[in-house]
Amino acid sequence: MSVKTNLEAMTQKLYGKAIKELSDKDLYYAILNMTKEMMNGKGSIKGTKKVYYISAEFLIGKLLSNNLINLGIYEELADALKEEGKDLSLIEEIEPEPSLGNGGLGRLAACFLDSIASLGLPGDGIGLNYHFGLFKQVFQDRQQTAEKNDWIEKQSWLTKTDVSFPVYFGDKKVVSRLYDIDVIGYEQGMNKLHLFDIETVDESIVKEGIDFDKEDIDKNLTLFLYPDDSDEAGQQLRIYQQYFMVCNGAQLILKEMKENGYDLHKLNEHAVIQINDTHPTMVIPELIRILTEDEGFSMDEAIEVVSKTCAYTNHTILAEALEKWPVKYLEKVVPQLMPIIRELDKRVAAKYTEENVQIIDKNDRVHMAHIDIHYGFSVNGVAAIHTEILKDTELNHFYKIYPEKFNNKTNGITFRRWLLSCNKELAACITKTIGDGYKKDAAQLEKLLQHKDDEALLTEIKSIKKEKKAELAAYMKEHEGVEINPNSIFDIQIKRLHEYKRQQMNALYIIHKYLEIKGGKKPSTPITFIFGAKAAPAYIIAQDIIHLLLCLQELVNNDPDVKDYMKVVMVENYNVSYAERLIPACDISEQISLASKEASGTGNMKFMLNGAVTLGTSDGANVEIHELVGDENIYVFGEKSETVIAHYEKSDYVAKDFYKKSSAIRKAVDFITNKEILKIGNQKRLVRLQKELINKDWFMTLLDLEDYIATKDKIFADYKDEEKWKRMMLVNIAKAGFFSSDRTIAEYNRDIWKL
Repeated sequence: MSVKTNLEAMTQKLYGKAIKELSDKDLYYAILNMTKEMMNGKGSIKGTKKVYYISAEFLIGKLLSNNLINLGIYEELADALKEEGKDLSLIEEIEPEPSLGNGGLGRLAACFLDSIASLGLPGDGIGLNYHFGLFKQVFQDRQQTAEKNDWIEKQSWLTKTDVSFPVYFGDKKVVSRLYDIDVIGYEQGMNKLHLFDIETVDESIVKEGIDFDKEDIDKNLTLFLYPDDSDEAGQQLRIYQQYFMVCNGAQLILKEMKENGYDLHKLNEHAVIQINDTHPTMVIPELIRILTEDEGFSMDEAIEVVSKTCAYTNHTILAEALEKWPVKYLEKVVPQLMPIIRELDKRVAAKYTEENVQIIDKNDRVHMAHIDIHYGFSVNGVAAIHTEILKDTELNHFYKIYPEKFNNKTNGITFRRWLLSCNKELAACITKTIGDGYKKDAAQLEKLLQHKDDEALLTEIKSIKKEKKAELAAYMKEHEGVEINPNSIFDIQIKRLHEYKRQQMNALYIIHKYLEIKGGKKPSTPITFIFGAKAAPAYIIAQDIIHLLLCLQELVNNDPDVKDYMKVVMVENYNVSYAERLIPACDISEQISLASKEASGTGNMKFMLNGAVTLGTSDGANVEIHELVGDENIYVFGEKSETVIAHYEKSDYVAKDFYKKSSAIRKAVDFITNKEILKIGNQKRLVRLQKELINKDWFMTLLDLEDYIATKDKIFADYKDEEKWKRMMLVNIAKAGFFSSDRTIAEYNRDIWKL
């Protein structure tokens, strides 16, 4: 049956109308229902061993186009709708974006689920059904404010199931409800994303912005991802959430094992649990608790089988991001786990005397990552340099104990989404040139290198980029109210707002450039600087950086001497959907984190796949991008990770010294509190940020600033050489295949899961 016949049947069933008689909104729901039915027809992926990917975040983005592509019906449906005077891309706009993640961690989890299914492997995600997810970012008075982000509708990809489990906390019992989202592989069957919720959640308790009573657990448990943890109630709510997630996950896993008739003493032969960062760590003591209390296991038996079943992915080098919960909070929220955690701690202490490998430290805090490393069978980093830093420095004490557990799995992206879905024109051009084998095997993108001297192809790739820039300019005029020049260089930095990602360094370059233009030194090609980022509500300096960027936007874009040569835009409420517009339009991909601090990055991979050229430090996956594309197709600046790590070890980096000795640095930093900026901005925020840069600068912005300015000036100058730039674009696209999450997942399976 054709897709059009299928859709006509669905529109008659739901509305008693033909396709052309329906509004785009009604058509969206008809396509949603038709797609769900077609996915169900594909059946579940089966196997005798299954991976359970537990993560606090799954930043899945809008699902319609992704599911249509993976079913292989996107083009057919688009053509069928066109015949009826309808535009599929407009219909896709109607879908709300699930707000189930924050940044790279959650986007990676979503990519992994797609690839697990696309490789035909049995594997489900386990997380929480946050009603408002992260938050909706709204700019007021050039500052970030947070509002709740409604996304759940009566008709959606969420399916309510009849599965529920009891969950006991120290002071209460709740009953969960499982909602499922089907995950269809590319030309494959289906897995599930399991999202747990409770039916007593009360969305009305959210008052001003995203404020709510953090102590009313029955009403708030699954309202928000990462509730503000700057107070005790917020920290305890996070523990409630994490335990709720893993308690349900553990019960679901054991239920499935029993339904399949498996012996729980051989749990590791039929299940592998991938712990995505430290948030799901409590699954280890929880499984041990259930096996000893309910299944008749001895403590030794339970610890042994759980340790063979659980694997841990580390996503950070930042010590503050490795969770440490006070014992007193765990005693209050999950008292039933503390005897298990104390037993695990006692066993470690009996074998190892070093303080830095203990589970409970002298300040009575439980180190979640330490549980994962001692009582899991695998520890992986997410980029080659990240894993080496973990082994050599941050987790060296553990590496000495367990060298066999450590391994690297360089991150990847669902290249079908970031090419076939968000840049159909480029995908069509590639297909025409090398065939469509790359859609299943991204490594085949390398075949493009055979055409690196094909002038017609290079010109077509450049014209597609131009088209995408024009589309983005039109979209931003409508949504941001800012006019940008589509013929300017699009320099884009989109990621979570964090000092280590150094959006503040980009801001200082913008000031530097502004002052140059005011002094009469004008760029030959206009430049548009675009940012997208949310800052955690309790992260004051990150909020200050957003404020500075919004002040610069106001100043630069309204200055008659400057606005024709340079524009600055910070997009509001940056999310996956916005990324799908920004990434295909990008010329220069800003990947400027302090070397040794970014575990991997995945935006860098999406940009290169769409023909952007990387401007970056030797950090995270930038290192591997550099190795793949070669010196001539990337712009690298800044100190290396070894130098940075040495500065931290010796505590010898003094920001003020750089400020004093460089007039370029001093002028840029001083301008933050220039009267023109103060007239626009909040003096308290701007002064605080300036003082932070001069007196602390923990992530060494000023260390790399002069090199950044010089390298950025070079990349802007090189952009004028159109032949050179077109070849750089082609090489980046051709070499992006390595960063497919299909490759990453194949490596997880080969080395860790063995499904």
